[in-house]
Amino acid sequence: MITKYLRGFFIVLTICISIIGLFGCSRNESSKQSSEIKTTDINKKNKDKNENGDIVRNDGDKPSENSITRVKHIVVIDAGHQQYPINEHESIGPGSSETKPKLSSGTSGITTGINEYQLTLDVSLKLKDEFNSRGYEVVMIRENNDCPLSNRERAEIANKYDGVFLRIHANSDQNSSTRGMLTLAPRADNQFMTSENINDSQRLSKNVLDSMALETGAKNRGVINTNSMTGINWCKIPVTIVEMGFMSNPEEDLLMQNNEYQQKIVKGIANGVDKFFDESN
Repeated sequence: MITKYLRGFFIVLTICISIIGLFGCSRNESSKQSSEIKTTDINKKNKDKNENGDIVRNDGDKPSENSITRVKHIVVIDAGHQQYPINEHESIGPGSSETKPKLSSGTSGITTGINEYQLTLDVSLKLKDEFNSRGYEVVMIRENNDCPLSNRERAEIANKYDGVFLRIHANSDQNSSTRGMLTLAPRADNQFMTSENINDSQRLSKNVLDSMALETGAKNRGVINTNSMTGINWCKIPVTIVEMGFMSNPEEDLLMQNNEYQQKIVKGIANGVDKFFDESN
């Protein structure tokens, strides 16, 4: 009889141990799956960063070396003018009673007859490609000659981005022998901009001009500080107006239509922006 009861006890005990074992395995498996999910989530969060912590963009599930682009900074490019002027007036700066026409159509080449708005667009599109190749994010104010946005409106678009604003132009002078490059920046006493933005804009203007003149060999006419430019006064980010050369000079007018020379201008501008951000880091 005792043997019969013992045998029953051991059978029940064996069943209990089996049940406990199965429950423990289930908990372990659940814990394992939870761990795997957490690891996957962490990897997913970190997939847009490389080993240096730089943000990257991946195209496709298996990014190759060519599909990874380092996001450096934002550059807003305004190809100056457009085909048709906007003669209505706007304030030259926030709160100012002084006004200027919203937008002019610019000058034209004394030799080539090419309009400034076409030259600035040609160079700006090349500039876009150059900055993209260097890993910048590029915002274009216009990519055709029909862009009825005033100087203030163009600046307000640029203000939406945490970057720099490049306004691409060409120059003109009554003296046809005048030639060379220059940039425009706000004066130290500009009432429309913060002192920090004034300093940054002046530094951006100098870096771009010096690099551009070095790359092209053109005469460096220096940075002109002014408070009369609507497209500068409305800016809340570093801004410069780039005057690539004088379309009123026969030789420089022809030179600025040369593709190789345009590429030198573009490279010089990009080098100057690189230097600006390198100094800011």
